[in-house]
Amino acid sequence: MSISKVVERKSEAQVNENIEATKVLVIDENGVSLGEQDTATAIKMAMARDLDLVCVAPNAPTPVCKFMDYGKYLYDLKRKTKDAIKNQKVINIKEIRLTPVIGSGDFETKLKAGIRFLQNGDRLKVTLTFNRRARMLNTNPDFSMLTKFIDALSEYGVVDKQPVLEGKNVSATLTPKKKK
Repeated sequence: MSISKVVERKSEAQVNENIEATKVLVIDENGVSLGEQDTATAIKMAMARDLDLVCVAPNAPTPVCKFMDYGKYLYDLKRKTKDAIKNQKVINIKEIRLTPVIGSGDFETKLKAGIRFLQNGDRLKVTLTFNRRARMLNTNPDFSMLTKFIDALSEYGVVDKQPVLEGKNVSATLTPKKKK
């Protein structure tokens, strides 16, 4: 949800003369209840304090209104939503594909890439792909290359999803270990 939509939704709030109820429960800027008042009286009290009367609970049996600076309230709301968006952590899933007959040099290269991904804080999906001939010859696929790869990465990551056979592939997911 974009920030402008949040502000638009909040700007539809009932403020001052836009409050539809005739009687409201009034709360001052410090959170102290002033009791039930006529809307016109409550608006005059808010104006005397250089504040706005904002309806915070319009669906209550007696709508609840509060004295506040409405412009400052919208600004703070916009700022909080911006900060929440900025502080979100995006989780990336990187994938490394292996075959049962991978060479040792290729294995080391893919292992280094896997270590780099886990050190950067990304999740890692390791996929062992069997070609058609290997699938036809073996009804029991050999997971040894995948387990060897996972064991080599055990210092940097933890297995999140155990190796599972999915069609012609066997895949496992690793998450990075927490930094101390």
